[in-house]
Amino acid sequence: MKKIGILFGQENTFPQAFVDRVNQKAVNGITAEFVNIEQVEQAVPCGYDVIIDRISQDVPFYRAYLKNAALTGTAIINNSFWWSADEKFFNNALAVQLGVPVPKTLLLPSKHRPDDTTENSFRNLALFDWQKAFDHIGFPAFMKPHAGGGWKSVYKVDNPEQAWRAYDETGQLVMLYQEAIEFEDYFRCYCLGGKHVLIMPYEPRNAPHERYQTTMKTEGEAGQRLLDTIKNYTLRLCQGLGYDFNTVEFAVRDGIPIAIDFGNPAPDADINSVGPENFEWVVEHAAQLAIERAQSHRAGRTNLTWGTFVQDSVRAAPKGSPTIGANVQMGQAVRETNDLGATGAPKPAAKKAGPKKAAGAPKPEPPTGEVSASEQSAAKKGAAPAKKAAAPKAAAAKKAAPKKTE
Repeated sequence: MKKIGILFGQENTFPQAFVDRVNQKAVNGITAEFVNIEQVEQAVPCGYDVIIDRISQDVPFYRAYLKNAALTGTAIINNSFWWSADEKFFNNALAVQLGVPVPKTLLLPSKHRPDDTTENSFRNLALFDWQKAFDHIGFPAFMKPHAGGGWKSVYKVDNPEQAWRAYDETGQLVMLYQEAIEFEDYFRCYCLGGKHVLIMPYEPRNAPHERYQTTMKTEGEAGQRLLDTIKNYTLRLCQGLGYDFNTVEFAVRDGIPIAIDFGNPAPDADINSVGPENFEWVVEHAAQLAIERAQSHRAGRTNLTWGTFVQDSVRAAPKGSPTIGANVQMGQAVRETNDLGATGAPKPAAKKAGPKKAAGAPKPEPPTGEVSASEQSAAKKGAAPAKKAAAPKAAAAKKAAPKKTE
């Protein structure tokens, strides 16, 4: 019997509807249930062929459990290894390579240093030029974490003072500074299995429970071309990233859809927010996806989805593997090694005392006379200059003087 599980947290409507839908289909040899975790042992299978993950982004224990399950053959939707390494700044950079428009975006160093670091940890970091950032990104702009979601720590800023004030509140978070897109249309798209797309008009400025209560503004042939482009961009992004179950958001400016958010390990699927029709679509396609993965599941092998970015990287990797005859050297044992003064290097041998001078030997006399100015200058030039300690560059951003307002 192939077993499908769903791992979830506080949500109520989607998990039960998903399990019911899979079981209602009564596919021979396939059943679905809520995941039940008892004892987790390394490299021991968990008993599920497929798991829909809706919560591990918030629970590290679940994340470790799912990676172990994936190692032993479970198909995880979404791939826990990928989204653990995934973050918004990388996603934007990859979108550019995939030919999908995204907002202009800069990466900001954290306002406060991470724990266990000092000024010396940032000797490679130049002072951040705020004025250059303002000139490039413009206003209004958004400041938001480079990883994460749920609109946590997101600021919209309209001038330099607001930008600095927002930045001062971000602590150790690494932030994005991103242009705001003034849009005439906005869409949120489900994409399941890297092939099924549902495009939903969406209004992010509304209250959460009213964001799907809107209509598409672009009409006629222009509207159809826009929808076709959005579908194409959605598939490019989800296939490039390797997400099985994702949502992609587009802000449309001057007829061009610009991808705003497109890396969601557990996108919203609650009937109370997405509405009954959208909810029905996502439950049905999630059930189909899980059944397909259960049917294609092969024990003893990896059953994860990897995006084209990772696949292309693997194909481009150098061929070959270590051999028995490879050159191996043994390093010398040291007592202590670090980069803060103690190196573990053996102390230099003590110098042998020179032969004792014979009694009555003449003592050396100090030199007498004067040294000319030209000789002093030549001596100074020939001497090796004392090496100055490199002044660490401050990690804190340098504030530019605010522009005068008209």
